[in-house]
Amino acid sequence: MQAEQEPKSRTKSAFREIVETIVFTLLIYFLIRTFLFENYRVVGSSMVPTLEDNQYLVVNKLLYRLQGPQRGDIIVFRDPHGLNRKLIKRVIGLPGDTLEIKQGQVFIAGQPLAEPYIRDPAQYSRAPSQIPDGQYFVLGDNRNNSSDSSNWGTLPRDNIVGKAWLSYWPPTLWGVIQHETYGNVP
Repeated sequence: MQAEQEPKSRTKSAFREIVETIVFTLLIYFLIRTFLFENYRVVGSSMVPTLEDNQYLVVNKLLYRLQGPQRGDIIVFRDPHGLNRKLIKRVIGLPGDTLEIKQGQVFIAGQPLAEPYIRDPAQYSRAPSQIPDGQYFVLGDNRNNSSDSSNWGTLPRDNIVGKAWLSYWPPTLWGVIQHETYGNVP
């Protein structure tokens, strides 16, 4: 009788370990996805030539819990129109900046912004305006084919999900995402 209970006990113990492992794995996955990293698929051509349609990225969500977005960062954010989707653009203007666009050239505090990553200069202008506290001005790198701050205004800080960090698909585009740094503006 004792011998019959041992196999049942081992089976029960093995089953319990499998369930605990699955639950623990799921818990770790949800904690990482909620607080640290998230995957994102680029949809459309608004960030060409920097990012391509259907490119898959890993987004660092932890970084902006420690510091604010910087000019040149490529960020993923919740659509400010309340649509249930996420978008990706580049941070151009920071809170407090005076931003102007003259014949496609971006100026911050009267200084031209060097933007080697854009496909073509924008075919629009924008009068000088100061970016409010807690807001960011974001643009796509494909300026003439992007729904961004030039259309709908500034982006609230609370909408920002994280910074694009790593490209993992397609394999030919695998690597760390390059972000621009600007030495020519305040």
